Amino acid sequence: MAEFDLHDLEKINNKQEIIDFLVDHDIITEKKFKKQLAYEKELACLQAEMVKLQSHVIDHNHRVLVIFEGRDAAGKGGTISRIVQNMNPKKYRIAALPKPTAQESGQWYFQRYFNHLPNAGEIVFFDRSWYNRAVVEPIFGFCTDQEYDLFMRQVNDVERLLIEDGINVIKIYLSISKEEQAARLEERRSDPLKHWKMGSLDQQAQDKWDDYTKYIELLFEKSSSALAPWIEVKTDSKKKARLAVMKHILCKIKNYSVEGLTDDIDVIIKHQ
Repeated sequence: MAEFDLHDLEKINNKQEIIDFLVDHDIITEKKFKKQLAYEKELACLQAEMVKLQSHVIDHNHRVLVIFEGRDAAGKGGTISRIVQNMNPKKYRIAALPKPTAQESGQWYFQRYFNHLPNAGEIVFFDRSWYNRAVVEPIFGFCTDQEYDLFMRQVNDVERLLIEDGINVIKIYLSISKEEQAARLEERRSDPLKHWKMGSLDQQAQDKWDDYTKYIELLFEKSSSALAPWIEVKTDSKKKARLAVMKHILCKIKNYSVEGLTDDIDVIIKHQ
């Protein structure tokens, strides 16, 4: 085993450098940690590209809206946190809206979301969005059939207007198997540090699995358009999903490209 001292450790600035240091000094073997090393290195590269992308968005006054939807415990929050980890917090926002207030309930359904649309030079991530009305609300009786039908008739036109006005709309649906969801929900219940993630609706996610499946299929069928298509990302492997989502976003920004970067077709399903 190679020798090292405190001076060597002081040179380390991030997690990737820690892993590289441990491998270089034979403290861990690369073979044992090959998959983790590969993930950490690719994640770091993609996060660096996200920083460059943000600079591009700022320099060109682009407006970018990334909509995240998905079943409970599919990893929306964790994926977003990896994307923005090294980005300038002054030029991105994460919008995770609570249930509407009494005043908001009397407004046009899309109205409260419009207050969170991106400004010039800004990226906004919707951690759930107006698509609550397409899946969660009809399942739990939070909207009427008429309200659901009206939303489904309007949503494509609303997104078309946003895109025509120059907003780059990217829609990402995170999917998860029933077995993996059950395991993650149990982890939330048993881990005190994750109790805050467990909402009242999460506890019914398994019982209403088939209802979710019905409305998710209608979501893809009715609201995936040529202008604003859905991509579905399989998230049973959180690491593969996070990398796939970042690659997709990097591929979908106007006048921005990364040489050799393409969507991961093993993880992503395109609905169009």
